Parts: sequence; C-alpha cells; structure tokens
Amino acid sequence: MTVVIVDDQAMVRQGLGALLNAQPDLQVVGEAADGAEAVREVARLRPDVVLMDVRMPEVNGLDAAATILGSPSPDRPHVLMLTTFDVDDYVYEALRIGASGFMLKDAPADELARAVRVVAQGDSLLAPSVTKRLIAEVTKSRSGVPRESPRLQELTPRELEVLELIARGLSNTEIATRLFVAEQTVKTHVSRVLTKLGLRDRAQAVVFAYEHGVVTAG
Repeated sequence: MTVVIVDDQAMVRQGLGALLNAQPDLQVVGEAADGAEAVREVARLRPDVVLMDVRMPEVNGLDAAATILGSPSPDRPHVLMLTTFDVDDYVYEALRIGASGFMLKDAPADELARAVRVVAQGDSLLAPSVTKRLIAEVTKSRSGVPRESPRLQELTPRELEVLELIARGLSNTEIATRLFVAEQTVKTHVSRVLTKLGLRDRAQAVVFAYEHGVVTAG
C-alpha cells in the first residue's frame, strides 16, 4: 500500500514516514509541505492513501482534500486527515467532502499503520469513540432543523437501524453482536446503505446521519 504524507512540518513528515516505512506492507512514496504541492504529488504518484494535515499555510488540507476527492478518476486515493485534539469544524467539513476519517498526530505507530490499512481497503471512520465525540461536539454547535432527504425513505427498517449504529461509532462486529446477525450480513447492509444514500464510505454515512436527524448529538 502506498502513502503520501502532507504536513508543513518536515519533522512530522519524516517521523510519520519512518513509522510507516517500518511496516512491511506500507511504503511512503512521496511528501508535500502544503496543499497545492499535495494535489500535484497525488496526481503524479497516485497513492492508495494520503495522510493530510488539516492546517497548513497557502492551500490548507481541507481545500487540498476537496480537490483530490473531487477528481473523477476512479483510482483517486483515500484521504486520512491528521490533526491534534483541538479540532473544530475542519474535521466535520473534511468528512463531508469525503475524507475517510482522521487520526491524531501523536497516535501510536501500530494504530497509525492499522489506520492506513483500513482506509486503503475502503473502510472508514477510524477511532470510532474519538470520532463520535468530535462529531457530536461539532453538531451540538449547529442550530436548525435536520435536513430532510427522500433517500432515507429508500432504506429498509433494518438498514436504517444499521445506519444509526454506524453513526454511533459501532464497528461491523459490534453491530452484528447488537443485532444478533452474522458480520457478513452487516457488511451487506452497510453496502446497501451507502449505495442507496449515494455515499462513498462510513465517514460520510456518519455525517449524513447527523445532518438528517437519524441520530442526534449527546
């Protein structure tokens, strides 16, 4: 699995690169110091995953991720946002535009490597407990009535239940245990939910669920 690391601090790029290159199945193929360079390097190198810092000078990580994820290319990479714990709306917006989740910069090496593998395989919403807490904090600050979506009516009651559990941060295994079904059955439900709602991955499903009132913060 190939990775491009984007961060305006050289020491961070080098440190993350050393951690990932120590894994037998991961290879850092490029680096970028800002969003504009990231877009160019990703187009040139076509990595499986991009580790993208949120805050950078010139073109920030959010704008760069939007450009990368907005590409019509079928082999566009998955984007994993890097941040410190003092996150804000940037994380929420990153998930909305299609980022596969986010990781804290000081995460343990094995956790970071696992995150890259999970994202490269098409799964999303890493560190569910942290993600749920952060999205909840963001949505608490958002006022207004949840948006309506006719697409929700296309979901079966079981699919709607699965969507709610995804939004609450449960993994497929945990959902299977909660619903007393096989994990493969859950995977099938998740795939159908994403298809019917026109979503790319679980991260977008969480945001959709909060925005449309399937679950509420708190």
